[in-house]
Amino acid sequence: MKDSETFGIESGYGSKVIEWLNEEAKKQNVKFEARLYGHTITTQNFGSFEMFSWVGDVQVARKLVVKAAKRFKIKVIEGGYKTKERIFHKKKSDYAMVRRGEKVIGHLELEASRFVNEKWQIKEEERK
Repeated sequence: MKDSETFGIESGYGSKVIEWLNEEAKKQNVKFEARLYGHTITTQNFGSFEMFSWVGDVQVARKLVVKAAKRFKIKVIEGGYKTKERIFHKKKSDYAMVRRGEKVIGHLELEASRFVNEKWQIKEEERK
């Protein structure tokens, strides 16, 4: 995976965390760049999240997002998980974990239209 739009940062921390993520990637000399794209998702169990997109290595993205959650003491959505099923649907779906620091506190199923330029929406959510 080279990019993803199913990662999120607890509302109110978006620009500060994105700036920190990009600076941290430069310090570590790894290929990673993140930016907010103006979409907010609200969950019933976990609150609101500012969604962001990134380009780079998936392992680097996951490590940096977990590190940011610990550093800023916030909740984050770590997306980009897929099922092993190879079934085509009218809507594309993605799965995500909601983290507070290193601890997983829930799971989300996100979906968006495959044919229309539609933003990701919450389909299911589960507390752990």
